[in-house]
Amino acid sequence: MVTAWIDQALWCIERQQPVVLISVASVRGSAPREAGAKMLVSAQHQWLTIGGGQLEWQATRVAREHLAKAEVADRWVRDMPLAASLGQCCGGLVTLLFERLRESDRVWLQEAQARLRRQEPLEREVGLGRAQLPAWVSLHEPTAASHPINRFQASRLLDPTDPRDCPVFTEPLVPDALNVVVFGAGHVGKALVSILGTLPCRVTWVDAREDLFPDTVAANVTIEATDTPEAVIDEAPAGSCYLVMTHDHALDQHLCEQLMKRDDCAYVGLIGSATKWHKFRQRFDARGIAPERYARITCPIGEPGIEGKQPAVIAVSVAAQLMRLRTQLARREALSAPADVALAH
Repeated sequence: MVTAWIDQALWCIERQQPVVLISVASVRGSAPREAGAKMLVSAQHQWLTIGGGQLEWQATRVAREHLAKAEVADRWVRDMPLAASLGQCCGGLVTLLFERLRESDRVWLQEAQARLRRQEPLEREVGLGRAQLPAWVSLHEPTAASHPINRFQASRLLDPTDPRDCPVFTEPLVPDALNVVVFGAGHVGKALVSILGTLPCRVTWVDAREDLFPDTVAANVTIEATDTPEAVIDEAPAGSCYLVMTHDHALDQHLCEQLMKRDDCAYVGLIGSATKWHKFRQRFDARGIAPERYARITCPIGEPGIEGKQPAVIAVSVAAQLMRLRTQLARREALSAPADVALAH
């Protein structure tokens, strides 16, 4: 999820735990992760990942060496060739941005966290400093050159002639684009939301049976314990994905009929067998619902070729289907972006 690195950074600052934020600033050629990937490193722990392997090991070593020193720059970049010197075969070049976070960084981190949770895109600028000029961080509205933002390369290293006379790292920060509404807190719903809580999406989890929800959920999951799920459908943003998997077939049918009233769903999935879907289609026909409307519903759900009726298997299959859709939507947006902001895949 998009705020995971911010949440972890604030956790470290709150506990006065010295930590370095490492960002993939730019990528040339083949690399383990895309630009914008992040990890955090303390003296004893690390969180998130920039791709693993020797690249991550060397980056961790650099960060910890920095934490052990007293008077050093708080922000700097380093080129990491992915060749024989790192024992990796990717062959590309990764530029990493290192940032030693301090109490003074709390303000911009909290602002970025709040804006992303409100689904507001923004840009973060990091001045690396030079001579007597200290490093700095600022947040501002996205510029025309960075929005819409290509999800495949979410940041870039700029080195223009800056009024402050230092290299500037500019990073667009964009809320998670995929909004998923899951109806049903049964076994499959629990397994699916558990997986979606680790993925780049926002989840609204809906069921009238409040006692079925766990005590804690991932930061990107919102629980809606309600006996009027139609209101959740009405209030969901355009382009949302919906998973209908309740304990009641009549409720499933009702929710599907409500969803067919919307023309802006990115995905509607109904859990069930081919037999269940056949009966639903008969009921839709009897109600005079045009076939082209219920043809938008995917049933059975999940990636073809993944077999198994265990809740975890179904959840993995459905999550894979949603992630494939997310990639397709991102590519479509990238193709529609102006030529001067299209970034390499």
